[in-house]
Amino acid sequence: MHSQYLPYTPRGYIILTMHTTDTKKLVTRLKKIEGQVRGLQKMVFDDAYCIDVITQSSAIRHALSSFEDKLLEQHLSSCVVNQIKEGKEEQAIGEVLAVLRQAKKG
Repeated sequence: MHSQYLPYTPRGYIILTMHTTDTKKLVTRLKKIEGQVRGLQKMVFDDAYCIDVITQSSAIRHALSSFEDKLLEQHLSSCVVNQIKEGKEEQAIGEVLAVLRQAKKG
């Protein structure tokens, strides 16, 4: 049951106060990754040494993986907990399993 005093996302998840701080941290991570990608583009355009390009690409992949890990951690500790409290265990489990399956494909 949704209270009129709690902010909800379009999917019905409660937006926690700590979420704002975490969101800012995630956006900061994404901006850093964006800068890394721009740097990678410049390296390719400038015909940089292949090994250096691969090294930078690997660093970006690691940064994205770290971002996803943090986002999943936040999802599990807030959205999933709230879904379970609201009796939506199957939905919570289904979403997490779908994300894990998708990660295995990548």
